[in-house]
Amino acid sequence: MPGQLFEFIDPDRFVAGTVGEPGERTFYLQASSGTRIVSVALEKIQVSALAERLDELLDEVRRRQGADSDVPATVPSELEDVGPLGAPIEEEFRVGALALAWEEDTSTVLVEAQSQTDDDSDPTDEAEFTGDLLRVRMQPGVARAFAKRALRVVAAGRPPCPLCGNPLDPRGHICPRQNGHRGPH
Repeated sequence: MPGQLFEFIDPDRFVAGTVGEPGERTFYLQASSGTRIVSVALEKIQVSALAERLDELLDEVRRRQGADSDVPATVPSELEDVGPLGAPIEEEFRVGALALAWEEDTSTVLVEAQSQTDDDSDPTDEAEFTGDLLRVRMQPGVARAFAKRALRVVAAGRPPCPLCGNPLDPRGHICPRQNGHRGPH
């Protein structure tokens, strides 16, 4: 049975956000247009990687286009979004794979989030993929704003241990660099 396609072209809003306390947060990508809101859950590392790759993609496009580039070097202040996720937050699916592309003909960024698959099929094979898909096309300034917010959301978690780099747990941290003894917290 084919999955659902959630497609947004120049959405009113496309953001990364979280629900829950640091250490127990659930990360979401959320796209909205009008009253339509789609939220998909994913891992913190996926949010971080998407934001970093998005910035790299925009920098590369800007470099290639030179002085004629429509890609802003920084986030236009009017596009910054610090608001909470829109309600209701109803998880449509959990993301298994992310894809990112620059669409030259429309000068837009394409982000695709595919649902996890239960079998061993290649989720990038479009002819075989039967899961759900969130597809968002957006202007370069909006993409820059998404990346900045996503990196801020990721950084807002638990601080890292100065010795091992793992997140510090408020209930105590067993640091592997101290042979399992309780480390700094």
